[in-house]
Amino acid sequence: MDRKKLVLLLGALIIAIGTALAARSMFAGASAPQAEAAAVPQGPKVLVAQRALPVGTIITADSISYQMWPAEMVQDAYFIEGEADISKLLGTVVRHQVTAGEPVTQGSLVAPGDRGFLAAALGPGMRAVTVPVSAKTGVAGFVFPGDRVDIVLTQTVDGEEGQPLKASETVLRNLRVLATDQSTTTEKLEGKTVVREFRTVTLEVTPTMAEKVAVAQTIGTLSLSLRSIADNQIELDRAIAAGEINVPDNATPEEEEKLLAQAMSRPSDKSNSFVTGGDVSRFQRRTMPPQGTANAPAPQQYIANSSAGGSTPSVSAAPVRQGPVVRVTRGKETVEVPVGKN
Repeated sequence: MDRKKLVLLLGALIIAIGTALAARSMFAGASAPQAEAAAVPQGPKVLVAQRALPVGTIITADSISYQMWPAEMVQDAYFIEGEADISKLLGTVVRHQVTAGEPVTQGSLVAPGDRGFLAAALGPGMRAVTVPVSAKTGVAGFVFPGDRVDIVLTQTVDGEEGQPLKASETVLRNLRVLATDQSTTTEKLEGKTVVREFRTVTLEVTPTMAEKVAVAQTIGTLSLSLRSIADNQIELDRAIAAGEINVPDNATPEEEEKLLAQAMSRPSDKSNSFVTGGDVSRFQRRTMPPQGTANAPAPQQYIANSSAGGSTPSVSAAPVRQGPVVRVTRGKETVEVPVGKN
């Protein structure tokens, strides 16, 4: 092959390669999507619910947050960032239900000290009762509004044998704390929770539980037992396994979450546990002492006696003596003499 043909062949090869690369680049550019900048939502940030907030929910820092909202949909009742102080809303109570992602309006919250605040904090059909406590019976002040507690009743039962029965029992479980003294919020100083002693605790109970609390205060001493957050989930699992909670098969995730949340927050007065003095010390009683009968009226026993000068017997009442007796006969007369204790 001469020099001229070799040059022509190399030139044709170079042109073919260039054409192929140009065609590939052209087709690749035509098929590549054009990237467009995402539209940045315009408008102020409004306060929305991070989760579903049913009536009576106490607002905490993790339940609300600011979120960008279209300017044309902003209403005067919304809390807008820069105009509202979110720290002042902590401790308020939801008066009207707010769904997750929905803006929180000024009319849906009621602040402590406002008229109807405590009534709004109560769930449907619930009551508020106040229990006196001290540093010893109130968990040394480590109980705050929104926590859940059990009520323990400690009492002493007197008996005739000189050794009373000392016992304590958990009478109510999973009660929500509404307020300590007259405060319904958790006090903070420089970002840290302030622990302080209080003299009374207001709890959320059912009407029947309110009656039990009133009676329990006259029987003995009431103490608070602070519950762990994990306890509610454990009891929820137990209730589901026992069939106490019925979740419909066609329930939506939102409905199922609402049912489970209601079950976790339900107070209970069942399955009460107790401990006696004998469980703590071998020198204490373990069983109930016999109740005294010294002040009880003795039943009457009727004895027939012959009336003087007649055959018709007369009936006279004689008290029945308790305990062992000895019959002593002197001539025609028989009497019963009680045997004294040694």
